[in-house]
Amino acid sequence: MSGHSKWATIKHKKGAADAKRGKLFAKLIKQVEVAARQGGGDPDANPTLRTMFQKARDNSVPLDTIERAVKRGTGELEGVNYETVTYEGYAPGGIALLIECLTDNRNRTSGDVRSTLSKNGGSLAEPGAVSWQFERKGVLLVPSSVEEDEVMLVALDAGAEDIVDEGEMWRVTTPPSDLPQVREALDEAGIAVESADLAMLPTSTVEVTDVAQVKGLMKLMDLLDDLDDVQDVHGNMDVSDELMDEASA
Repeated sequence: MSGHSKWATIKHKKGAADAKRGKLFAKLIKQVEVAARQGGGDPDANPTLRTMFQKARDNSVPLDTIERAVKRGTGELEGVNYETVTYEGYAPGGIALLIECLTDNRNRTSGDVRSTLSKNGGSLAEPGAVSWQFERKGVLLVPSSVEEDEVMLVALDAGAEDIVDEGEMWRVTTPPSDLPQVREALDEAGIAVESADLAMLPTSTVEVTDVAQVKGLMKLMDLLDDLDDVQDVHGNMDVSDELMDEASA
């Protein structure tokens, strides 16, 4: 099992804690707004907006708050003009990182990301240095209490590419544009979906076997994820379940 995959589950749990203090809400609203600005305000014609709309609803963001974000994105209401920026970098041990941001001030965001990396043994990389090691996919997490055959039958028939056992969860991967229809098929089949999002998955990984390094990586990714402008952090570390559990204890 890859550490990145396990991190997806950890981030899902972290998101629940963030929601309690409103931090996740702010990020989700920003994602909805930018999706509407880039692809229009109709979720049926804008798969990314549809995904972000559902992600916000899954995390209990009020419907009227989401609708106002859509209107800000389409220009019906006044709003901040956020732009998408992705930073590439390295964590200690040569772990590749992709840091996805939405910002209205590139200087502030790049400074925050650079400072967080350098203070924790990492560094920024040139554009293109690590992005080739990742590919964008739709990712759904389904509780492992659901039978694998049941998940596989519904998900693959709806367009999913793969199903991976992550211990507590099944990780279902899809082409980015097929994420909404796979989510809909699982919902219609009565299969609970813990989360559904777009993510950058590594095409190759770096094995990490030292618990201290794993703890350092988790700390760095957590600090990056907590920056206001950072929407998501992706890494290509490969960590065993046992080591990840030990580092998380």
